[in-house]
Amino acid sequence: MPETSRPADVDVETYRQGSSRTRVTRVSTNAGTGRSFVLIAGIGVASTYFEFLAPLLAEEGEVYALDLPGFGGVPASGQSPTAAFFADQVEGVLDHYRLDDPVLIGHSMGTQVVTEVLARRPGLSHAVLVSPVVDEAESTALVQGVRFVQSTARESIHIALLAVSAYLLCGFLYFFEALPHMLRYRISDRIGEGRATLLLIRGEYDRPSPRRLHSRLVARARTARRWEIEGAAHCVVNSHAVGVARLVRQHVDDELAPKGRMPAAEAAVPPAAHADLSMVLGAIASRLAEWISAARHDEDGVERAKARHARVLWDAYRPGR
Repeated sequence: MPETSRPADVDVETYRQGSSRTRVTRVSTNAGTGRSFVLIAGIGVASTYFEFLAPLLAEEGEVYALDLPGFGGVPASGQSPTAAFFADQVEGVLDHYRLDDPVLIGHSMGTQVVTEVLARRPGLSHAVLVSPVVDEAESTALVQGVRFVQSTARESIHIALLAVSAYLLCGFLYFFEALPHMLRYRISDRIGEGRATLLLIRGEYDRPSPRRLHSRLVARARTARRWEIEGAAHCVVNSHAVGVARLVRQHVDDELAPKGRMPAAEAAVPPAAHADLSMVLGAIASRLAEWISAARHDEDGVERAKARHARVLWDAYRPGR
């Protein structure tokens, strides 16, 4: 975690674009760098995956973590859940908040959405693709299912619970409606359309995002760096958020080597600096409130619960009182 910290301002609101809704969790410490970060999660999941990464990046600038239509309890729009559709929603958020050259960070299927936005907006200078998918040689549902199971075996119970709860909120019907679009999207064919300088990150045991795919993407991108975090799997963006945040900061400052590996000890999220029973109970209570509100389609309740959870984690992990 950073050596100094500022009080965090957390705000959760829903952006509407026609029949589509995107929930936006904004985390700010008034860092004053002028930098902003937009975080886009993968299929079926939500901004919850960025619960550690968001406050780390907020030390550098304002963070916007998105729950796309159909995910995280946000109602589906009725439109086809393609990368192009989700990119429309991201662009709407960029315009709504008047973000000037934000750093887009996508995880898993979110990398497809980021790639699509970059192809449309050549003015964006930096972006990060964490665990990009899908490898064209393994683009069937069966093979991808096996790869995700192999990677999940390396994940923590915490991440497994995050995933299960997210998939339940998404609903299996919508998940399987979005899945074929994810499998068909050819990220290696689109990655060269954008002009941003890219950083590709994967975990050492990230089976859905193999090294050969990263090699292909780097070869086809205009400018790209590639880094691997030892000991991590597909959800490196959560389990090893400290390392991801460090790589992102160095990438945006153009101080990162073109290729490298980061030890797990430097990248993993450490124990909470200010953990106690009230913090643990507060985190559990806010997460339960979020799930229950989402199941009831109580958007105001979800927004309150997500903001409360973010503040609990911030208070627990910030380095100083």
